[in-house]
Amino acid sequence: MSDYLVRALAFEGSVRAFAVRTTDTVGEAQRRHGTWPTASAALGRSMTAAVMIGAMLKGEDKLTVKVEGNGPIGPMIIDSNAKGEVRGYVTNPQTHFDLNELGKLDVRRAVGTEGALTIVKDLGLRDFFTGQVPIVSGEIAEDFTYYFAASEQVPSSVGLGVLVNPDNTILAAGGFIIQLMPGTDDETITIIEEHLSKMEPVSKMIERGLTPEELLFEILGKENVQLLDTMPVGFECNCSKDRFGSAIISLGESEIRDMIAEDGGAEAHCHFCMEKYNYSVEELESFIDEINS
Repeated sequence: MSDYLVRALAFEGSVRAFAVRTTDTVGEAQRRHGTWPTASAALGRSMTAAVMIGAMLKGEDKLTVKVEGNGPIGPMIIDSNAKGEVRGYVTNPQTHFDLNELGKLDVRRAVGTEGALTIVKDLGLRDFFTGQVPIVSGEIAEDFTYYFAASEQVPSSVGLGVLVNPDNTILAAGGFIIQLMPGTDDETITIIEEHLSKMEPVSKMIERGLTPEELLFEILGKENVQLLDTMPVGFECNCSKDRFGSAIISLGESEIRDMIAEDGGAEAHCHFCMEKYNYSVEELESFIDEINS
């Protein structure tokens, strides 16, 4: 099964729902960054949430998620858009701890319990929309749940999960977001709460082979769900040699001449995908010519 996301309504439109499988997407991030299990879980959960929030956008809209806690993992930065594309990195990818008291990866210890979760949305307007809330648990899902309630005033339930193989590769990853629209009745809320309290961890359901649609059926009841559409998702980086070249040109002639004199060239490194781009003396000299043309 390839990674994809499903959008749905439930209970006659009073509930909005998203569910996604991100096993391959998180696996690509793990491969590129060499993350250890606890770091993989933290980054994977954050990327899974970001790709679902991106699915709430339209057209060319995009967003950046920043998880900046006081734990040893350091800040995490994730970009996503309305097309199901997501990329992300963690400052200290080789972070890992023993399992916590529940026998799960200790994401809270890695992320920290103090700091901020920030979401910056680029909606194609002159100003960006920025929402920020304090980190409330460090477990990521609870932090996004709090973000929706406090920053966007939308009561939500966010479930995120990542399972890691003994060789550090990703066994299963995915998640869901359930949002209550204004006027949702108490009976509907009670049904959802009961289902959430009884369900197994989302990563375990992904491991068992449940599709994103089936995740929503488990939470909301198949008879209550109206599926809207699906969208493929994946790790995608928009970096390129030309893009980095433009950044080098913006540094100015003096800085570029220093690169030539001191290093005999230049190397650019993308934090998101770990690709490296090398620039020869001749290429740097052509940048100077472009500046002076």
